[in-house]
Amino acid sequence: MDDIVKQAMTKWPNVPACYGWLGLDARGNWWLRDAAAQAAGSFASGVPGAKGSRVEHVKLAEFIARNYLHDARGCWYFQNGPQQVFVELEATPWIWRVQMQAREIRIHSHTGSELAPAEVQKVLVDEDGAVYMAVSMGLGMVHTQDVLDVSAALDAGLLPAPEEVRRNALPHCYGFISSPAQLASTGS
Repeated sequence: MDDIVKQAMTKWPNVPACYGWLGLDARGNWWLRDAAAQAAGSFASGVPGAKGSRVEHVKLAEFIARNYLHDARGCWYFQNGPQQVFVELEATPWIWRVQMQAREIRIHSHTGSELAPAEVQKVLVDEDGAVYMAVSMGLGMVHTQDVLDVSAALDAGLLPAPEEVRRNALPHCYGFISSPAQLASTGS
């Protein structure tokens, strides 16, 4: 977490949390969701306009990534100064980028963190063919552009054999909340 964020949290300790205004898509992009986007539907609904506006400013995206955390409930948020801005997840809390070169695999998260291949505990494939990797940091979906590299890594024996999983079981099995806004609206 950035030092300036820690200082703001100390200076203003009781700022209310923000729900529904930030999303993370299945390709690792951040989305700002104004009132119109939220009114159009849930972030993961696929309804035109419901995602909002993609964060294009590189420094803002990097700031969000550096201050991306989760609470005890499994809700992921961006600590924006003293305020927690909860993140609506299209898929999983992490999006993995995977590159296979020769007999070596490199794995990065959407936030830029690099993982050692040995950290991959499971490779999962859902009913639609989406690929996930469970690591010590949590569960992440493999970016669609990198599925062939994961296949090559599996063939080379660099990753554990894939297991089948139901997509709707992932939040419960891996302890994350896809829609903190929906959880907040029910008072949980």
